Amino acid sequence: MAKRRFGMVRKLPSGRFQASFINPAGARQNAPDTFKTKTDANRWLTLIDADISRGVWLDDRAAAQTLGNFARAVLRDSPKIGVRWRETCERNMRLHLAPLLDTPLRALSPTLVREWHAAALRGKGGRTSISQSYRFLRMVMNVAVREGLIARSPCQLPGAGVAQASERPVATPAEVVALVEAITPRYRTAVLIAAWCGLRRGEIAGLRVSDVDLTEHTITVRKNRVEPLHAPGRAHDKDPKTEAGKRTIAVPPHVMPLIRLHLDEYAGKDRLFISRDGSPLRGNALYQAFVRARKRVGLDKLAFHDLRHTGQTLAAQTGATMADLMKRLGHSSMAAARRYLHAVDGRDKEIAKALSVLAAHGDSARLPQSVTVSGK
Repeated sequence: MAKRRFGMVRKLPSGRFQASFINPAGARQNAPDTFKTKTDANRWLTLIDADISRGVWLDDRAAAQTLGNFARAVLRDSPKIGVRWRETCERNMRLHLAPLLDTPLRALSPTLVREWHAAALRGKGGRTSISQSYRFLRMVMNVAVREGLIARSPCQLPGAGVAQASERPVATPAEVVALVEAITPRYRTAVLIAAWCGLRRGEIAGLRVSDVDLTEHTITVRKNRVEPLHAPGRAHDKDPKTEAGKRTIAVPPHVMPLIRLHLDEYAGKDRLFISRDGSPLRGNALYQAFVRARKRVGLDKLAFHDLRHTGQTLAAQTGATMADLMKRLGHSSMAAARRYLHAVDGRDKEIAKALSVLAAHGDSARLPQSVTVSGK
């Protein structure tokens, strides 16, 4: 056994040489392969010593683990990954990322990722789920870079993580009325709140009676109802993903009478929306009722989430600024330039009143001229 300033080299019974060293974590680590000569082993240790000194050393042993094992660990340990996104990633691992899961992290190259992505696009999978798969793969490889397992992410495909979504349909005020009349009465107010206030289905299911202010004509979003696809019995309320999601929304005046009626006839003691058995509203129950209603009125291509898109579009027609819409819908800005836009609190009530005018006329051209496009 030969001693060095850094690392050790010893001759094995086979006649080959094994090199080992103390890694930055304080544990002894062997070279991944043995060497034919002592000189080769010493040369390898010299390179490792130099990499550690420069802070660029990569743990070959850790990088030898498969993408599948590392990706599952990332999903398990990341506090920012929600239940539904975790389920989506697990599904996409099975459906789209399977060809890469047994590949060691260090063997994943830009070429291999490009070939996988091209093959996935040629397959039967939807482009949205393939872009989701690529975004998840990119996130996992970025974690591997941060943790010093690989030097550079192999995910270098421009635009591969962006899904080109088709233009979503927007319901007219008359179509919203038709949906309300066609749906089971206990869900009518949910349709109105989605279409005219822009709430998500989970936000609607998470509303409490105390979130409705009948004096100020507002609804406050505090929680989002989460229902795991593979564990429906574990549905729970959680905080919105961002602080922007916690918001108070002015309700258009024409919606308030239906909310009052709902409070009297269908609301629970605590929750605004409940199932027939008194339990918290199940998102799937609302969805199925909506599917039946849209079929009756000939709007088969309209998704429940499109009602939120409808609310955003109709509010924009009243003259709401981008900042107004972001505040009303609970969106966080990702663009630095938009951080300088600020919604004036009083304008939300103006928008709500204008939405009722739009509901009555069904024509944005007949809106009062006092509602104009402006912003700070």
